[in-house]
Amino acid sequence: MTCSGMANEPAGVPGVDIPDRRGRTGLDRAGRGLDRNPRVVVKDVRVLTSNWFVTRVTTLDVQHSDGSWSTQERETYDRGDGACILLYDEHARTVLLTRQFRYPAYVNEHPDGMLIEAAAGLLDADDPEAAIRRETEEELGHRVGRVEHVFDVYMSPGSVTERLHCFAAPYDRASVAAGSRHGVASEGEDTEALELDIDDALARIGTDIVDAKTIMLLQWAALRGPFSAARRLPTTRLPMTKESG
Repeated sequence: MTCSGMANEPAGVPGVDIPDRRGRTGLDRAGRGLDRNPRVVVKDVRVLTSNWFVTRVTTLDVQHSDGSWSTQERETYDRGDGACILLYDEHARTVLLTRQFRYPAYVNEHPDGMLIEAAAGLLDADDPEAAIRRETEEELGHRVGRVEHVFDVYMSPGSVTERLHCFAAPYDRASVAAGSRHGVASEGEDTEALELDIDDALARIGTDIVDAKTIMLLQWAALRGPFSAARRLPTTRLPMTKESG
């Protein structure tokens, strides 16, 4: 006796021909047809995992500088693009950062996994500026006004596709409580607002501050941003008196 829908029929691959957890299909088409670089030809894309983020293995032909070609496989992790922001008070010479637990750092020899970072998050369906406004409010309880786009960077281009849009903005110290707790509880977030003197923050790079995006933004602030020599506020000079002059 036979019946339709045999148990041994393939059920499909989540994210490829059936919806994954986020309702996506066709995730194996990423990269196919790319022609911006004639020395790279994508031959095949396989989806390894499609849970919240996506891991793929791509087979590609690459032409080398001597003209020869080789076939290579590259595994990529696609979590979408993100945005981050450095909040600063130019007059007080302070920056407002977050401190939160990061398991990937903890499992890779960070002492306690509590990282000091600039506020950041994934874009999801928002544009970069809208996303960083959302994340600043969620992680620091602060609503920013004018924001400045600083630069975009690829954080780990050997395996992670993410491009990070980096911003900076002044903040109102009177409206922020250092040490206050924030975050979206349903996403397991528990972030602490941490205010640091800019010189203290720079001195902590490589010891207490080991997050790449935060280091880049702090160095930008010191070299080209609000705390650079070019933007340093002029010193107010009092008028000379007979006793002083």
